[in-house]
Amino acid sequence: MPNTGFASLRHGLGDAGWAWGLGVLGAIGEFSRAPWESTRHVDHGVVTARGGIRLRPDPQARLVAHEAISARPGHWQQGLAWCLDSRLAVMGETHDVLTELGPDEDALRPRDAGAILFDLGLGFAHMRACVRSADPAVLAILRQGCGKPLLDHSNPAGPAIPRLSPHRVFLSPAARVEVYQAIPPPDGRSPDGPHTHILPQLLRHRRTHSATTHLPDGLVPVLEAFPHHPLSDALGNAAPFDAARHHAFQALLERHGSAAALAEKRAVLAALRARLPPHALDEAPCRETRAARRVALRQASHTMRHHATLPAWRAAWDKHEEMPAETMDAVPGHG
Repeated sequence: MPNTGFASLRHGLGDAGWAWGLGVLGAIGEFSRAPWESTRHVDHGVVTARGGIRLRPDPQARLVAHEAISARPGHWQQGLAWCLDSRLAVMGETHDVLTELGPDEDALRPRDAGAILFDLGLGFAHMRACVRSADPAVLAILRQGCGKPLLDHSNPAGPAIPRLSPHRVFLSPAARVEVYQAIPPPDGRSPDGPHTHILPQLLRHRRTHSATTHLPDGLVPVLEAFPHHPLSDALGNAAPFDAARHHAFQALLERHGSAAALAEKRAVLAALRARLPPHALDEAPCRETRAARRVALRQASHTMRHHATLPAWRAAWDKHEEMPAETMDAVPGHG
């Protein structure tokens, strides 16, 4: 079906440099792969030995490209949110307790078809964070916990899940992410590639996405994608500025970005080219446009690095601003 947003996402599935996330603030399933990794392509998706992702075309969905300030000095975040109207994104009954859903007939790998899915009961209408197993011992413990909140102290499944590491399956109306890698111990680090996070302190905010990701009112993200960042490698480590990656994302931003943020960035760059003083522009009127101004200046530090007035603009407008407590700078591709 003709959908330029979906076409961009499908293109990204073929690029090992893209990373993906499905979830909410505090609970997310992430998929990425290494260029050397053996990959099997499924309909609108890819699967590796460590995890997989599948997209579902939806004519009602809308792609939103966004940028935001990073907590890293001089850096910025960037990403794509595949969104639905919140009224269209409901996935049937919403569960607030651990709930057995039955056999997983939509598993990405034939070997997993029929294993039993359990909704962790996070209580969001537009996504489900699940675990899946065919192991009788694992199933017994999960079934003991059904009907109770996952994090309730009396629920035996809560502490058992990290130790047993069943498959994690994150679902939305428009995508599925599966993670097969083991859950690291409490003092361990998340593995490279597909992994999940459940962070109760962030879940308490009950936010569908980070406060730094500005989406049109009424939309919820049912998948997020993170193309190559111009200042990061595939593992999120700092890298020299890559102009080609920068221009590639700016093209996506022009097609799918916020009109207000784009207008602010254009105004800043035009003022720089005209060598106007920093206060030739009034203060940006809202958090989104203030962030867009700061992003434009940080990007200009690489694309216009020898510009004579740029240091004065950075000093005037790219001052420290306290980041919201519920930001997600650790999400892959955010820079």
